[in-house]
Amino acid sequence: MTALPAIPVLVRTWFGDDAAWESLTDEVRTPSEDGFLANFTPVDDPAFAGLTAEALRDRQTDGPIVSFLADETTLTSPEHPVLVVRVLPRRDGDQRDFPPFRVVPAELWSVENNLNPATMDWADFTRSADGDGVFRGF
Repeated sequence: MTALPAIPVLVRTWFGDDAAWESLTDEVRTPSEDGFLANFTPVDDPAFAGLTAEALRDRQTDGPIVSFLADETTLTSPEHPVLVVRVLPRRDGDQRDFPPFRVVPAELWSVENNLNPATMDWADFTRSADGDGVFRGF
């Protein structure tokens, strides 16, 4: 089984369009207007083809609070909405639900920079997502 690092990752799970993956990685590596960047490691390995949010949670139990998936929806949509997955295991008695949501590449830095150091809460982003479940900024 291929291991994932214990740091935030952007895992490619669909391999039908190499140009879309390259475009996405360029987009998420572009600093915001204020110079902010997301802290993540891209993972481009066919061993992760079809990896689901649940499987990512199971495989990355130490390290970050969130990581990201570039699935078929991400790589075929013009906006490239990346799937945000809470990978931090629940603590005993925690009944909160942390459903994955999507984020446009230009706002990935905001999600990563605020959720991994726990300066904002999951609900801050899910409440601010548009009706289609994509976070496009505050």
